[in-house]
Amino acid sequence: MAIFLRNRRPAAAAAAAVLTALTALLGAAAPAAATGPATAAAPPAASASAPAPGDRTPSALALPRPTGPYATGRDTLFLTDHTRPDPWVPSAGARQLLVSLHYPARPGSGGAPAPYMAEEEARLMLAQRGLEDVVPPALVSATRTHARTAARPAPGRFPLVLLSPGFGTPRATLTGLAEDLASRGYVVATADHPYESTGTRLPDGRVLTCAACDRVSAQPDDAGRRKVLAAVSGGRAADFSFLLDRLTGPHASWRYARMIDRHRVGMAGHSIGGNAAASTMAADLRVDAGVNMDGTFFDPVPATGLGGRPFLMLGTHPGHGPGDDTSWDEGWDRLAGWKRWLTVRDAGHFTFTDTPEIGEQLGLEDPEAPLSAARSTTITRSYVAAFFDRTLRGRAAPLLNGPAPADPEVLFQQP
Repeated sequence: MAIFLRNRRPAAAAAAAVLTALTALLGAAAPAAATGPATAAAPPAASASAPAPGDRTPSALALPRPTGPYATGRDTLFLTDHTRPDPWVPSAGARQLLVSLHYPARPGSGGAPAPYMAEEEARLMLAQRGLEDVVPPALVSATRTHARTAARPAPGRFPLVLLSPGFGTPRATLTGLAEDLASRGYVVATADHPYESTGTRLPDGRVLTCAACDRVSAQPDDAGRRKVLAAVSGGRAADFSFLLDRLTGPHASWRYARMIDRHRVGMAGHSIGGNAAASTMAADLRVDAGVNMDGTFFDPVPATGLGGRPFLMLGTHPGHGPGDDTSWDEGWDRLAGWKRWLTVRDAGHFTFTDTPEIGEQLGLEDPEAPLSAARSTTITRSYVAAFFDRTLRGRAAPLLNGPAPADPEVLFQQP
């Protein structure tokens, strides 16, 4: 799967070689696809180059507005787990996490909209996609969000949703989903897992790059790469158990932790983050429900299942229908609780992130994933929210009962 810029020349061949080893693992035509039988969240290499004469770059980018009734706030936590060394760079010391917390807020409170990502994080992300000379990093980093910094929390206690991004992908790329869930009355904690992203900027200004990506690329064969990716998912389960301790335990690290109803916890993730949702549920009974958005189960669903807890598999079509990714067939058979397997026609691996919205505003096209940004956003938000409304709030979710005429792209799989 290639990505093209409208009215721009083809890219240099070097851009397509960024993730050669991962491409072989994913079984895709290019890293952009990441939808084959072994899908990780490898950022796509793009067929793009410098703007052609007369090209117009937009002056500003913006995420779509949240759809719920609440205003939203955002905090950032930097946490250190002194019980574990970093699994990818042990010399770095204890495992650390950067966490964005989106939450329902009082209307009219707070300061400026929260920043999308640091400029250096944007530069590194664009470089891995072969777009560093095409798209200004400052433009991406300045993408307008809707959550306000220092916003006062809304009264009440709210379910908690944990979010985990794809492999090699910054947590910022799930901001649109996090803001929307917060506007619907959820506290949302999105984690950056250091050394598993193109770039994670720490509070002291250091930027950590993807040592785990290097580990995958260094493996001599498919089996070795799969083993490392399974370790990524399992390691994230430990990250989120630690995060739950710090958000819901007796010595909570977040100033608004009282907002969280610790008896209602869900988790969703994109690509390897979706695998991590299952890995976390298998390791931690505090997580009540999970969503895998287009991620292969490198770390398999346990043979004993997930204790009857509900799980949603939401993926591309083709790519994650029955028989496309055998880990989904195996995982489905092992899930004994309430479950749904949905696939989305004309979707791409990054349909479930902010990528379609930002890409469309930049004039980026993916001819193999023609689903529009508006439909990508609506489907992702609607079905993920319906799942958590049903499983964490006990609300009716007719959207999950069967095909909806308003969403002809969404297919209900019945293996």
